[in-house]
Amino acid sequence: MVVRPTLSFSDEDKASTLQPHDDALVVTLRIGGYDVRRVLVDQGTRAEIMYLNLYKGLGLKPRDLTNYHSSLVGFDGKVVIPIGQIKLPVQIGSKVVEVNSIVMDAYSPYTAIVVRPWLHAMEAVSSTLLLKVKYSSSD
Repeated sequence: MVVRPTLSFSDEDKASTLQPHDDALVVTLRIGGYDVRRVLVDQGTRAEIMYLNLYKGLGLKPRDLTNYHSSLVGFDGKVVIPIGQIKLPVQIGSKVVEVNSIVMDAYSPYTAIVVRPWLHAMEAVSSTLLLKVKYSSSD
């Protein structure tokens, strides 16, 4: 039987945030081998998103994409037809999970969005109140 540490948050975790707030949970992740800032952790959706600026910044090409045939709604409320979908490794510490991201050419203050399936695959717990993500790791 594998014993895993309990993941929880305490008042100590609150010390580095200004309370009260309604800020989004935004992190830096290693995506496709690069440290990527302004990644939104969104617990309310299932669509992992990569915006066009990040896609281009990672040096990815159209041949790297697979088709994606559904439309989505951007932050500005407009319907967006995705460019395609791409599978890339997303890493925190020593943990790496392959993520299928929908690539969109739309306005966003973020470079990418990771959602519940990513949190579950990472066996992570997030707190929007404390603006933190915790996960167990051997390192």
